[in-house]
Formats: sequence, structure tokens, C-alpha cells
Amino acid sequence: MTATASFFKIGPARLFVHACVLLIVIIWLIPTLGIFVSALRDKDQIVVSGWWTSFAGSTRTVAARVGGVDQQKQEGATYVIAGNLLRGQEGHSLTAFGTRVQQPSAYKAGETADLGEGLSLQVNADGSYRYSKPAAFTDDDAGRRVYVAVSTPPEFTLDNYRTVLTGEGIGQSFINSLTVTIPATIIPILIAAFAAYALSWMEFPGRALLIALVVGLIVVPLQMSLIPLLRLYNQVGMLLDAPSKTYPGIWLAHTAFGMPLAIYLLRAYIAGLPKEIIESARVDGASDFEIFVKIVLPLSFPALASFAIFQFLWVWNDLLVAMVFLGTDRQHLVLTGALNALLGSRGGNWEILTASAFVTIIVPLCVFFALQRYLVRGLLAGSVKGG
Repeated sequence: MTATASFFKIGPARLFVHACVLLIVIIWLIPTLGIFVSALRDKDQIVVSGWWTSFAGSTRTVAARVGGVDQQKQEGATYVIAGNLLRGQEGHSLTAFGTRVQQPSAYKAGETADLGEGLSLQVNADGSYRYSKPAAFTDDDAGRRVYVAVSTPPEFTLDNYRTVLTGEGIGQSFINSLTVTIPATIIPILIAAFAAYALSWMEFPGRALLIALVVGLIVVPLQMSLIPLLRLYNQVGMLLDAPSKTYPGIWLAHTAFGMPLAIYLLRAYIAGLPKEIIESARVDGASDFEIFVKIVLPLSFPALASFAIFQFLWVWNDLLVAMVFLGTDRQHLVLTGALNALLGSRGGNWEILTASAFVTIIVPLCVFFALQRYLVRGLLAGSVKGG
């Protein structure tokens, strides 16, 4: 009773915020659930029905043929061809059938269809059929095509994940992604932390101009700088007689692309640290490097962790930068590139796509849950400065 009363005492503003958060969670959860369910379904089921119908089964129309002349048997004055249209599809049930593609469900299962000229066809729910005629069957009558509506029970499989995990080169691509992502996350954080401290607590000419330049670089489109940077890499490689598409090259590329946002976030946090701590350290004779290493870095761990999440997610899921600066050969292909190759040239293998989505999010989820307690604290700490 107390909990109910306190619920109704919540103000309209807070209630609106809670409703918005709930709506965002539902909007995010529904497609995620759809991807998860689709990854456990068979390819044919994905094509014929949506994931929301997977728990109730699905119905699809397939074509089959009755037996030939050699299978006819005489029963009195009637010739009969019998068999089963669902041979090899045990566990499925037939709901309707028809003899024309325009009307594949003209008759319900168990009904006897009058096909004219004395021909009759009865198809039961288990797929068994009885095709009869008052005279001997001819080649024109036998082997007739029949369309049946087959009801498939809910069926889930791990074959899609086996295909993804056992695909050729997936293991090497996983190692390649880690080789790219870990240094490309650590390097910009280290450089940006030094730059953020300098822009926050060190006085030098042009500091305001550098801050404005950093903010302006955040909005520069990534695609606009790919080609000029790649040409620069190629020229340096030719000058040094070394390959341009190497791991250090893509580390530098991701560092350059992530640096502006890193400096911006870290500066907002470091600038909000208590001024008394920095001044007391300087009075005690500590240099800027000692202040940075012994005071600023430990206090800035929430901001460092929050940016590490963003940078890791971006680099791990990246495909464009990896293909441009690292290439697509098997020894350097990252996980996203290898999974993209499994989809085929037209990307129509939805069962591989959905399973790949969950394979790729395993590592980012581990990183997020390991650092998520610092995420909000690191993002919001620079919004209000201490006294």
C-alpha cells in the first residue's frame, strides 16, 4: 500500500521521464529480440514468415507430384495411386491443397477434390493421398502436380551460429579485430589525456584557438578525409619503401579520427577538477607531468572509461576504415569483413546476418558491462564545475 501511494505521488515531470525511458527500452528491445529469434530459425522459415510468428509455427506452400503410372493399383473397377506428399518432412502437417498454382489452397485437408473426367484426389493432414480414376491412368493423368499448404511447427536451431563460428577465417579475423581495436582505443586515450590536461591547466599562447579547432574537427565527416589520408599513407610508404596498409597505419588512422572527441570529453572532465588540488601540488613543487600522472589520471578514470567504451565500440564495429587502411586479404581481414563475406554477394542470407550480429556484440558487451558504472559519471561530471 505504501509503495502504491508513493508511486502516485511521483510528479508529472518524473513520471514523463520514466515513461520516456520505458519507451526507449521497448523500442530498443523489440528489434533486438527479433534479431535473436531470427538467428535461431531456419532459412526457409525466415523467408516465409516474420520472427513474431515463430512461436506459433508458420505455413508455406510447396509443390509435389502424385505417383506415376507404374504405381497404380486396381481396386475393383477403380484404379488408385496412393502415397504421401510429405515424404521426408515428418513432423509437418498439411492444412490445404490444390491442383492449380492460382488456387493452392482450394481444398481443405481430408476433402475429396473432383478433378473432372472421373478423376478424384483426397489429401489428408498427414500428407497421405488417394488419387483415383474409374479407368486405367495414362501418362497425362499420372504424375500430376499438387500444391499443398504445409504447417511447420515452431523450430529453432543453432546451425546458423555453427556456420558463423566455423566459417573459414573467422578465428583469424577475430584476432585481427582485437589487434586493431585494443591499440586504437588505448593510443588516442593516452594522447588525448595529455592534451586535455594541457588545454585545461596550462597557460600558453593560442590555447583558445586550439580548443576551438578541436571542437570544429568533431563535425568533420569521416568519409571526407579517407582518400586524402590514404594518399598520404601511400606516399609515405613509397618514400620509406614499406607497405602502407599495416596495423600501425590503421592505429594512427583511428587515433586521428577519435582524437577530437576524446580531447573534448576529457577536457570537460579535467577542467572540472577542484582547483585547490592542482594549486596545492604546484606549491609542493610538483611538475605538470607529476600532477598529471599522480593526481589527474587517477581522478579522471571515469571519463577515461566512458570514452574507452565509445572508442572500442566504434573501432570494433568499423568496416570502412579497416578495408581502406588495412585491406581485405585473409591475413588482415577484420571480423566485420569476414562476416560480411559470409553473407554472399547480394547479402540475402538473413540467417547468417542475424547470427553474425550477436557474434560481433559479445566482446563489446563484455567491455560495456565492465566499464558501464563509469559511463554516466564520466559523461556528466564535466557539466557542473566544483567551487
